[in-house]
Amino acid sequence: METGKTRRLRRIFRQDGKTVIIPMDHGVSVGPIEGLTDMADTIDNVAKGGADAVLVHAGIAKTVDNQGMGLIFHLSGATRLTREPNWKMQVSTVKLALRLGADAVSVHINVGSEHEQDMLDQFSRILDESDNVGLPVLAMMYPRGPGIQNEHGYEVVSHATRLGYELGADVVKTNYTGDVESFRNVVKSVKAPVVVAGGPKAGSESEALQLVSDSIKAGAAGVSIGRNVFQHRKPSLMTRALVEIVHNGISPTQALSILGERSERILARA
Repeated sequence: METGKTRRLRRIFRQDGKTVIIPMDHGVSVGPIEGLTDMADTIDNVAKGGADAVLVHAGIAKTVDNQGMGLIFHLSGATRLTREPNWKMQVSTVKLALRLGADAVSVHINVGSEHEQDMLDQFSRILDESDNVGLPVLAMMYPRGPGIQNEHGYEVVSHATRLGYELGADVVKTNYTGDVESFRNVVKSVKAPVVVAGGPKAGSESEALQLVSDSIKAGAAGVSIGRNVFQHRKPSLMTRALVEIVHNGISPTQALSILGERSERILARA
């Protein structure tokens, strides 16, 4: 029997069980950086590229059309101006997310932070509220804190991912470990879709595309790539390249050829 959650998740994940999410929540933490000054234009570009969903804060959800893509409403925030930017507080509500037509909410938890327990307390309340109304929860589970030397290490990534799953997240977003075999073990340890974070802007297009390809080979259910898309010289084509890798299995080399095309053809969203 289909539930409200499964209906909403179908607006984020395609029939192949995979998704390309473009997160654009950076304005809260770092301000209107390159690529996010004109949100309507940026969202238009990623929609043309065939993205499955966007992830934004309340103000953007209220004022900018998501153009038929899945809408993930981000509930966590902190600015880089504070002394504790890794303490992500709840800055919006499940009720508002529903009112604005969100297909899911997302929560950011820095596992290993000195304020980990505060974030987990918020997470538990959000999970309960969301479950009551059939709204899926995407948990951003990042190993990040004074005792963590490598945020991409297998042990900490697998622990953070499992934590999100054990506590009840419908989708878990986390860091890629750097190799297919170890990340395959991360994915195998949970029974929820795992989406890979794009992280900081990559040194090259090929590096970003290789991360996406390897993540999918390892069993990830998709990617959530921000800066490497909206700060790209051609955001719509970069989005299209990601979509082709995730949904059609093309190689990073083939995806690079998309970025070199002059054609403005758009992939129709399946």
